[in-house]
Amino acid sequence: MGTSLQEKIASLPPERQARIKAETAHLQATYMTLKDLRRAHDMTQVHLAKQLGKSQVTIAQMEKRTDLLLSTLRHYVEALGGRLDLVVQFPDRAPIIIEQLSGEIESDK
Repeated sequence: MGTSLQEKIASLPPERQARIKAETAHLQATYMTLKDLRRAHDMTQVHLAKQLGKSQVTIAQMEKRTDLLLSTLRHYVEALGGRLDLVVQFPDRAPIIIEQLSGEIESDK
């Protein structure tokens, strides 16, 4: 049988283990699902649903979706006490924060 990841990491020098642990913590803090974000703020789906005037089932469905309207995501984040910023990044420019999205884009159907 092969070596587990935990066994492999345990066999590394302590400074390497510390770097792996720090990078893991950084990645976990940087890349969160909506569910992780809510839990990090010690909020239940029921409480968040009350904040948003929605049902708990709606919150559960929202947290499973991979495609949300920006306005829905903004309300979700604001109900947790945060602020949603939309940042556009190009390789040859400084990041641009989009202050407000107005109007709707019509699809070609």
